Amino acid sequence: MAYLNENYFKLKAGYLFPEIARRVAAFTSENREAAARLIRCGIGDVTEALPLAAREAMKAAVDELGDRATFRGYGPEQGYSFLREAIAEHAYAPLGCKISAEEIFISDGSKCDTGNILDIFGSQNRIAITDPVYPVYVDTNVMCGHTGEADEGGAYGGLVYLPCLPSNGFVPALPLEKVDLIYLCYPNNPTGATASYEELSAWVSFARENQAIILFDAAYEAYITEPGVPHSIFEIEGAEECAIEFRSFSKHGGFTGVRCAYTVVPKNLMASSADGKRHRLHPLWARRQSTKFNGVSYPVQRAAEALFSPAGQAEVKALISHYLGNATLLREACVAAGLEVFGGINAPYIWVRCPEGVKSWELFDRMLQEANVVITPGAGFGAAGEGYFRISAFNSRANVEEVARRLAAMTW
Repeated sequence: MAYLNENYFKLKAGYLFPEIARRVAAFTSENREAAARLIRCGIGDVTEALPLAAREAMKAAVDELGDRATFRGYGPEQGYSFLREAIAEHAYAPLGCKISAEEIFISDGSKCDTGNILDIFGSQNRIAITDPVYPVYVDTNVMCGHTGEADEGGAYGGLVYLPCLPSNGFVPALPLEKVDLIYLCYPNNPTGATASYEELSAWVSFARENQAIILFDAAYEAYITEPGVPHSIFEIEGAEECAIEFRSFSKHGGFTGVRCAYTVVPKNLMASSADGKRHRLHPLWARRQSTKFNGVSYPVQRAAEALFSPAGQAEVKALISHYLGNATLLREACVAAGLEVFGGINAPYIWVRCPEGVKSWELFDRMLQEANVVITPGAGFGAAGEGYFRISAFNSRANVEEVARRLAAMTW
């Protein structure tokens, strides 16, 4: 007899974005005319063309594979050295972070890595989750059996929820109870908030004092426009002793369909075994990757490397400027409609408070039916997300301008 992993039965309803897709599909099948007007500002998927520098590098790499003299088969599981060295030189050295190429692991996505990282941690860890939160952090812990059942509000037993609210700038207070693994994401998805040097320093100090580890998702760091906002947890002194950082080319270079990201596991980072001995995590993650992963394709890694070239950097800057310009328009439209708005300055997401007494899924349905615009209901990101909705700035300028007009035409 084959048995199931029954932890999957604990998962509530369905992953947020498939549920959005289900509702949108039902609406469009019944409203053909409205379906033609539909504008999607829900899922954070890029829309603009892949940078030319990346495309040219990818084409050249494919041509290399077409010649036996330059053909490559299996690549190194940790990633090709040319890409890891480019990341260390261009992404970390300018920030003053002493991250070496050997501490960088290339992967096919930060979403994958934030879930896969649990392979090297024990089930006895106490997990701290920000609320609202990117659903992957919660669901992967549920799947691994690190939680109890969910209550009526959707909160899982065994997780420590850290409320992120306007009152604390969407940066949670330090927990009053023991935690071992801490998920932080800044610039934040979904709220668009950032954490200051002082705030991140407090978390690093807490983690070091409690021998906890911060799982820091910096997928949106390239969208930081304001000075004085850290781009990496490793800008904080001592973070290399208590943090793992996840970064992605998805929103940085438009690689959502191309798939390339990287995770930094410092060589000084350690965790405990049941007997109390301390062990380095770097070799464990290296073993995990070499066992379960055959690496990102050579053409894709060459394309990612090209984003750090002068031409690539200019194109990435233009992409980010485009999406942040969209965010400004959407933010201004929501403010003009009399709504309370957060984010959209250092991140491609606008976090908006629902009108008084309106639930987030209720507003989702209303926006879909009345404005033919898809947004993301805040309740899908956790209990503290109820009463808010997220608008994604990943779209064409024409679509964003049309969404702004439709927002202005609605009765709030």
